[in-house]
Amino acid sequence: MITLNVRLSTPRRLAAITVALAMVVPSLTACGDDEPSSSGDPNAATTLTWWHNGAQDPAKGVWQSLADQYHADHPNVSFKVEPAQNEALKTKISVALQSPTPPSIFQQWGGGALATQVESGKLMDITDATSSWIQELGAGAKGWQVEGKQYGVPFGLHVVGFWYRTDLFTQAGITAPPKTMEELNAAVTKLKAKGIAPIAVGGKDKWPDAFWWSYFAIRECSLDTVKNTVKNLKMDDPCWVKAGEDLKAFLDTKPFQDAFLGTPAQQGAGSSAGLLANGKAAMELQGDWELPTMIPLTEDKEYAKKLSWFEFPAVAGGKGTPGTALGGGDGYSCAVKAGAACADFLKYIASAPVQQKLVQTNTISLPANPAAISAIQDPTLKTVQEYLNKAPYIQVYFDQALPTSVGQALNDAIADFFAGKGSPQGIVDAFTKAVANK
Repeated sequence: MITLNVRLSTPRRLAAITVALAMVVPSLTACGDDEPSSSGDPNAATTLTWWHNGAQDPAKGVWQSLADQYHADHPNVSFKVEPAQNEALKTKISVALQSPTPPSIFQQWGGGALATQVESGKLMDITDATSSWIQELGAGAKGWQVEGKQYGVPFGLHVVGFWYRTDLFTQAGITAPPKTMEELNAAVTKLKAKGIAPIAVGGKDKWPDAFWWSYFAIRECSLDTVKNTVKNLKMDDPCWVKAGEDLKAFLDTKPFQDAFLGTPAQQGAGSSAGLLANGKAAMELQGDWELPTMIPLTEDKEYAKKLSWFEFPAVAGGKGTPGTALGGGDGYSCAVKAGAACADFLKYIASAPVQQKLVQTNTISLPANPAAISAIQDPTLKTVQEYLNKAPYIQVYFDQALPTSVGQALNDAIADFFAGKGSPQGIVDAFTKAVANK
């Protein structure tokens, strides 16, 4: 049993839910005049504008093929598919939800950020439209609920851990993946001695930095403390400052590649993902999605065979529950005016055959529908899936679990800390200030 903690917010009331993930086990273009009006008929003539982050193949082509197939099966439903790079997409969605015509379907990461978007009044409540089939996804679909109402549907689940190059570990004389911070520090030292960049990080995009602080936090803080902080928006336990102190001690070992503050996470061969894929760095703390993300970033077609994975190491003296992981998922939401066809299309994406196709084509790594888990063939991804199955608790990325402005302030403070600005207490203070100002 896995539990996943998210924070849902409304203008005057904040509510936290804990979701049990029962598994056998992610230039502004307005929709304009083609935005459909609400209709109860999923086959009513309509054009759905669809925004997603599959900006490169294979994902770009696979998502387009799904739109084409759905159109073939439902001739009255057409699509304008507009992929965008992940960082740009998040900005586009934020702007679009302030406009009269947001996209019909757009990528959605759930949690407190979803709840913030619901406040715009632009997201469709698809509770009734999904009630006959949403249970197929298990309780994990509740991560896309706000106060018990369904505002999105997941298509992939995620967990963050270390991807590493087995060939570079062997070259540096590292015989086993680190299980403690002491062992990770020793591995960094051995890799540097061989002239190998130990760890790649995409500091330019900020959110990869947040993975580091977040993991130290869930290792240092008890599960109750983490849950209470997300629920009550108070970082008053000293473990939060201790997480920053742990991060500072690790940063002082200089474990990252040169110029990491200007390195993007996923854009090009010089990104942190590209550095790992091309053997220019030995490790990267990233999500399960990184394996397919690397496909267009390297000419080495055998790169996946040189990679393996391990969970974030234990922190001595920490009060966190062993095995607690950082994770989340990807999904889609519908705009209010998208009509019944939108929810029906999300049902199609969540179906076992489509989920299996998404896994088989490297469009997603870990499916939201448990019936598609058998499609995972890569041995390392099987390891990741097994870890997800066994994890006692999954804490949703804090920038996603918290209200949007609070999560963004936290990410910014952590990124500044990576750049040598601020202090462990300063990260907590930035959180507290954002809560007061939200």
